[in-house]
Order: sequence, then C-alpha cells, then structure tokens
Amino acid sequence: MKRIALVAHNQKKSEMLAWVKRHLDELKKHKLIGTSNTSKLLNSVLDLEVEGFGHGPNGGDILLAAQILEGKVDEVIFLIDAETPHGHEHDIQTLIRTAVLNNVPIALNLATADFLVKLNKSEIDRNKE
Repeated sequence: MKRIALVAHNQKKSEMLAWVKRHLDELKKHKLIGTSNTSKLLNSVLDLEVEGFGHGPNGGDILLAAQILEGKVDEVIFLIDAETPHGHEHDIQTLIRTAVLNNVPIALNLATADFLVKLNKSEIDRNKE
C-alpha cells in the first residue's frame, strides 16, 4: 500500500474528480491524502477517504513537501493549472523540487497520473503471484 497525495488547482478540480472516478478501484487500495479542498471534494462526491492536511495557498503545499521529506509520501498527483498565475508559486515550486530531490514520483498532468496508476496496478498484481 502506497501513500498517495492528491492535489489539484481550482481550475483542475473537475479533471481530478473525473480521473479519480476512472481509477477508483485502484486508488482504494492505497492511503490517500490531499490538500483540504481537493480532499473535501473527493470525499463528498465519491466513496473514498482522502485525509486532508491543509489548504494549498495557505501552506498546504509546504506541508506536503514536509511529509515528503519525512518519507511519508510515495507519490504525488498534482494537477496544476499552468495557465493561471498563483500567489503561492514559490510554495508550488518548493513542493515540486522536494519531490524531485527525494525521488518521489510526481505527476503534474493526467497522462503521467495514468502512467503512475498503471505502475501501481502492475506492482500489486506482481505481489499477488
């Protein structure tokens, strides 16, 4: 079981919701965490338990980076809105840099997120053999 962080900028929340719906069976096999608004959305619409840990613009991205540094996060799915400026851009860059430096896979778009889910499924299937 992996600990997977789910984060989405406001303009990407509907994409995150649709993505999680597509991969619900696989994601239920893991411990899920997310920034407060993303976790609230997923928990309210889906039969899923995503533990919230903080609002992104109010330090949630930094809290996630700290959890990566503590070895408490195995993967990050962060659907970013690259077309809109964000007041907490430095926090976002710190999170991305922390994931990269600590060799934690981080998906910033749906294609990479799909790839990580396929890898997780393959690992679980191999462990069953």
